[in-house]
Amino acid sequence: MVIPKLVLIPLAAGLVTQTIKFILQATRGELRWSSLQEYGGMPSAHTAFVVSLTTVVALDQGLNSAAFAVCFIFSLLIIRDAIGLRQFLGQHGRILNMLIRELPDREEQKFPQHLVERLGHSPLQAIVGGLLGLVIGWGLYFWLPTSI
Repeated sequence: MVIPKLVLIPLAAGLVTQTIKFILQATRGELRWSSLQEYGGMPSAHTAFVVSLTTVVALDQGLNSAAFAVCFIFSLLIIRDAIGLRQFLGQHGRILNMLIRELPDREEQKFPQHLVERLGHSPLQAIVGGLLGLVIGWGLYFWLPTSI
């Protein structure tokens, strides 16, 4: 099976960034295998993924291509949602979980699953993810053959 590097590089960027996030959590004593698939935290894997895709499309197709324009616009939307919307959803999850804990035990049992509290990213987390995506995208584009 042949995998084009335009597909492989963003996947690698997302995996590398998620692994960095896992290692950073482990150094803080928060080692959980489930954190490999969680949202939020430093650095933003979503941002690294979309920035690396946009980077390799720019390098491969050019800055004036329709493919680059689509990648760039969707990258902006995804990064904005990571910083804004998902950040607010995490705050809502925290508040709702706090309210559920304050309920009488019988009522609290109606909500066995707690809402996810860490969904979004701070601007710094998105910037670091973007820089990782740019570096990984640029580096692997020139290092890898056209397809593997």
